Amino acid sequence: MENFLIDGFNLGFRCFYAMPDLSRSDGFPTGALHAFFASLLKLTSINTPHNTAVFFDRGGSARHLEIFPEYKANRAETPDRFKRQIPSMKYLCEIFGFEKVESEGVEADDLLASVATRLKSAGENATIVSADKDFAQLISPKIRQLLPPTPKNKEWVELDAIGVKTKFGVSPAQIPDFLALVGDSADNIPGLDGVGPKTAAKWLKDFGDLDTIIRRYDWLKPEKYRAVVRDCESDLRRNLKLVTLDTSLDVTIPQTKRPDFDEIINFLEEMEMKKSLTALRKFAKEQYQTEL
Repeated sequence: MENFLIDGFNLGFRCFYAMPDLSRSDGFPTGALHAFFASLLKLTSINTPHNTAVFFDRGGSARHLEIFPEYKANRAETPDRFKRQIPSMKYLCEIFGFEKVESEGVEADDLLASVATRLKSAGENATIVSADKDFAQLISPKIRQLLPPTPKNKEWVELDAIGVKTKFGVSPAQIPDFLALVGDSADNIPGLDGVGPKTAAKWLKDFGDLDTIIRRYDWLKPEKYRAVVRDCESDLRRNLKLVTLDTSLDVTIPQTKRPDFDEIINFLEEMEMKKSLTALRKFAKEQYQTEL
């Protein structure tokens, strides 16, 4: 059976910024909820039946902050109108029958990566639903990534090993080395000054991995980067630890339950989401042969 592993905050943020600033009649914000609900319907309709889990952060990542206290320090405060919708998003996942996974001080990415790796080891397929490029390092014949729609592309896009190579210029296994070199501004991880994706991909094609690049710094081209790599060895190794996902956590493999349609209807009515109610009735009839 297929297993869908959803990066909850990543999907939620994209829904928040993709929608107009909608509100219930009493002013409660619902824009993100409209898009989030539509996303859950879409994902539940793909490759059915399948198990689904949704992963959320709870507090900062102790592992990352111990390595680099400035990790994600550049991020702005979460918008209040999005923050107010998060509990409702989590509740939606619950009444859809999805497993909600979160752990204090553990990043959702590590929880998700651990489950994906366990499923792969058990011979099962996993689909990671997230736009986060860190997950590209997990892609294999048993693990794929599903990228949510963007303003330019309204379709969900599957990313496999060939897609990773096309997008980044490196293999999935080289993604941590690639990110260690170029950095990740979203997580406040500084890369090597002046080293962009093309240079990093070329070095990894020539040398294979970050450790070899560091050991053979005096072979690098352009030559101006030789001293830079030599002098920044500790930063590069720190970066590699930060961007490499922890796949060793003991996390239960999800088991999806049937959606609680009565509760979903109550929720949508309470949120005054009339179009979503129409979509739910169509979904229930097509996927569960249930008239609501």
